[in-house]
Amino acid sequence: MTSRDSLSPDLSVADRLDDEIAKLRAQVESLKNELRLQTATLLASDSTRRILQDDNTDVRGLDASARSRLLTESDKQVAHQRQSLYRACASITALKIRDPDPNAVDKGNVLGLRFEVMSRSRFIRPYYVMLNRPYAKSQHLRIHRHTVPPCIAISGLAARHLPASKLDKDGQETHHQDLPRFARALRRELVRYQNRITTIGDLRKAAGLGNSSTKRHGDEAVAITDISAVDAEAKQVRLEWEDGRVGRLVMDDDGKIAKVAVQAGNERDRRRVRELLGGSTHIQDLVRHLNPHPEKTDHKRRV
Repeated sequence: MTSRDSLSPDLSVADRLDDEIAKLRAQVESLKNELRLQTATLLASDSTRRILQDDNTDVRGLDASARSRLLTESDKQVAHQRQSLYRACASITALKIRDPDPNAVDKGNVLGLRFEVMSRSRFIRPYYVMLNRPYAKSQHLRIHRHTVPPCIAISGLAARHLPASKLDKDGQETHHQDLPRFARALRRELVRYQNRITTIGDLRKAAGLGNSSTKRHGDEAVAITDISAVDAEAKQVRLEWEDGRVGRLVMDDDGKIAKVAVQAGNERDRRRVRELLGGSTHIQDLVRHLNPHPEKTDHKRRV
């Protein structure tokens, strides 16, 4: 990516100082994050824990109270790692829930499903689906409550994998439910949705948007001024340029770019489409094309 100095060699002293201050602040924040990561890794390591737990081991500069505080922090970090490992491996968890309503069906027995989803190496708030058994003389489940985003067709998944109970003339159920398949299909949709939301944020960051300290300077190129999701499913992305051109990008469930169009007045700008994509076929490829040097994000990307 072209640096700001090459874009505008006549930047004022104040602009150069602002750029330098922003760069130093970013470096300081990066070093703080690295320090926290290294500290947590050392505290949770087996060798460090053995030293802290062994009273016969003399550690220079550590008294009994300091050793106890470090051991407490080490225990917290180990517990956090175990919890993270469990959430990563057991991404779908079943739990029993009691409905407090005295008139609830099936005596208030509710089966809960918790779905774990990660974004940018962090766990986001889990999604929950609660199911009960409202059908007489049947073990079939029905969705009772859920926290799934409205854009995900959970009712369609339930109709496919958790059909309602129906009995034939002999009293046998004709429709069989597949709860594991329903849970896997729903989590796949949740992960796809969260990945699309995250990728749109990555696009904004790659284009230099969303930074209050960003300042644009005139040059011959044209800057992207806005990138945002158009629909609730985050499959369509709207792009705006400072010269008034507007684009629309459509991706499929897996993030592959299906269609791209840029409108300049009443005509389509195919040259701008080629410059925007640069041969990208996946939305992540477009992120890398907009920002080939992730450490340089102090100005808006121009295409």
